[in-house]
Amino acid sequence: MPDLRVLVVEDDPVAAEAHRTYVDRLPGFSCLGIAGTAARALQVLSREQVDLVLLDMNLPDGHGLDVVRRMRAAGNQTDVVAVTAAREVAAVQAAARIGVVQYVLKPFAFETLRDRLSAYARQRRAAEAGQVVADQDEVDRLLHPATVSSVPKGLVGSVLDRVVTLLGDREGWTAEEVATSLGTSRITARRYLEHLADQGQALRTQRYDGRSGRPKVEYSWVSES
Repeated sequence: MPDLRVLVVEDDPVAAEAHRTYVDRLPGFSCLGIAGTAARALQVLSREQVDLVLLDMNLPDGHGLDVVRRMRAAGNQTDVVAVTAAREVAAVQAAARIGVVQYVLKPFAFETLRDRLSAYARQRRAAEAGQVVADQDEVDRLLHPATVSSVPKGLVGSVLDRVVTLLGDREGWTAEEVATSLGTSRITARRYLEHLADQGQALRTQRYDGRSGRPKVEYSWVSES
């Protein structure tokens, strides 16, 4: 099966480049380009063969859902994954009603997007192979695909997502501060922070409090705006 060609629609250059990097790291996927506006996205979709759109909801010249509506009105049935900070239930429901296949909240760890897109690819391959469902349970799994966490051994996906959310809320967290917010030990918090730093998603810097000569390591989110 050839690589699935992905269009990243994101107006923030840093986030767009991060998403491109994420896609190109995934086996079976390749990023064909980035569109920073709704108009540019629709232009690319009218000219290129696109298999999947990673779509931000808040674009400078329109809303992401309007992009999907205009795609469908033009007869374009390309699958869409929403990648957005919009957390309103109404937004999630509206996306589902017009056929958005996945909804990924910013900020997120690479593993989160990897799991969602891997689940999407499995379902797509099954459909293209003409597979049939065996029972209602399998129908339910197709409509609401569970994603098996592939985070490193010793880490928990839900906790990793909470750490990512904390780092996205403000700049500069120490392991102690993250541990307090999560209700975990400092060692546990540091393990998650170090994983994100090793992945290039968090930046390590030194914090000097002026009261002691020993600085603390703090972490800031660098992959998303």
